[in-house]
Amino acid sequence: MIYTATDTFYLTDEHLENTPSRKDGIDKATETTLRIYGCDLIQESGILLKVPQQVMATCQVLFHRFYCKKSFVRFNVKRIAASCVWLASKLEENPRRARHALNVFHRMECRRENLPIEHLDAFSKKYTELKMDLIRSKRHLLKQMAFICHVEHPHKFISNYLATLETPPELTQEAWKLANDSLRTTLCVRFKNAVMACGVVYAAARRFHVPLPENPPWWKAFDADKSGIDEVCRVLAHLYTLPKAQYILVCKEGGSFTVSNRFWDFPSQPLPKESQMIDDANINKVSVVSVSVSPACVIPELKGGIGKVKDSTKSDDVDEKIENQSVVPIPVKGNLFPKAKKGKGKGRNIKEGGIRKGKGKGMIEKKSKIGVIGQRIEEERIQV
Repeated sequence: MIYTATDTFYLTDEHLENTPSRKDGIDKATETTLRIYGCDLIQESGILLKVPQQVMATCQVLFHRFYCKKSFVRFNVKRIAASCVWLASKLEENPRRARHALNVFHRMECRRENLPIEHLDAFSKKYTELKMDLIRSKRHLLKQMAFICHVEHPHKFISNYLATLETPPELTQEAWKLANDSLRTTLCVRFKNAVMACGVVYAAARRFHVPLPENPPWWKAFDADKSGIDEVCRVLAHLYTLPKAQYILVCKEGGSFTVSNRFWDFPSQPLPKESQMIDDANINKVSVVSVSVSPACVIPELKGGIGKVKDSTKSDDVDEKIENQSVVPIPVKGNLFPKAKKGKGKGRNIKEGGIRKGKGKGMIEKKSKIGVIGQRIEEERIQV
């Protein structure tokens, strides 16, 4: 991944309490459930698409950032999740085709909602609409983030911190799992990676009852504060008390991934019969006028332009006479294309009309001229 900017997308608690979703009337519990549901879709789709965990982590961070600026009422969770997966796979240099992402999300929706699993034809109108909406959603993502999509994860800090603290190896795996689960919350847009890594390490150590040095405090060596570590542990503990997230219909576009209520997804309705009859009548009138009126019938309304009009009519008459004149055939005696004589060597005739090829071109014409001069000389001798 090419880093073009620093990771500076962090919000305060006041901003998170006044998100666009809250302004549209969604309470905190519903917003939390929809965030977890979208992250679950991303995690499951990443497994089916066989992308690395880094891609899924980047996708979930982009998902949270987008809904910090946009509302769940205006944008469908399922479609935004699919767009995040498609965009994150490109950012982390593990690209997946749009067709694969659409097929995965379509199948997941059928399985989650107990619908008959149907094949999504790549040449159908339904697939075309889904692909266009996927591209449109990706553009919304890039626009809201000002094309700054750089994401850093706390995973790379966990291994270094645990190696420095000389903890047992099983603590590394537990901290890694907690870091993956923390991406379902808004911790990624509230705290920096160093604080997140320290909080995950502290939670894993408490679960395995592994003591960490407190004199001096170990978190000060990693530029973290105790209040941030406690908040990370509190949010993770609350996450594990919640039931499995289910989709809650709050979007105006509808809750389906394959069916949308947007006006551009519906085909244009046919006009009523009365309007069609009126249009047909107008078309017939226009066609009659165009046939009955000719350029010759149009007279320019100009004062003092009678002479010009007469001249133009004269020229028109002359043109008509020229066009109406019959072509008189000119009588021609004999054949216009007589057969040429056969010559010898490379200069012999190949086509009619005396056309030759090679070096022998023009030999017959020279002989004919010499023969005429010779006949004239003989006639003069006879007369003398």
